[in-house]
Amino acid sequence: MAISISKIKYVLISFALFSCQKQLECTTKEFKTGFFLFTQETNGKKEITSFERTDKFQVETYKGRTDSASVRWVNDYEFILQKLHPRNMVERKAISMRILSTKDKTYTFEYCFVGESKKQIGIVTKTN
Repeated sequence: MAISISKIKYVLISFALFSCQKQLECTTKEFKTGFFLFTQETNGKKEITSFERTDKFQVETYKGRTDSASVRWVNDYEFILQKLHPRNMVERKAISMRILSTKDKTYTFEYCFVGESKKQIGIVTKTN
C-alpha cells in the first residue's frame, strides 16, 4: 500500500493549519476581558476609542461619547457586539468581530455588520 506524495502534502498542510489555529485560540483568551485602545485613521485624522470589556459587556468611549454593548463569544476568537441602547437603525445592527492574530499586548481583528460581507481590519492594544 503506497502513499502518494500529494496525500502526504495534504496531511502536512492540514496539520500545519490546525496547529496554527490551536495556537491562536490559546493566545486570544487574554484578550477576552480588560481595558483596550483602538486607534484608527478617519479622513486623515487619528482617532482613538477606549473600551473596557467584561465577559458579557463592553463599554466604550469615542469622541467623548460613552456607549455600551453586550458581548457574546462564539468561540475563543470570535464574538458578536450588540449595542444596548441604539439611537438609530445602523446602531441596531450587531457587529461580528474576529481576532486574526495576536502579538504581545495587541491583536489584529476583522469586523463587519452581521450578515454583510464588507469587512474592515483593525488593531487593538490591551492597556492593563
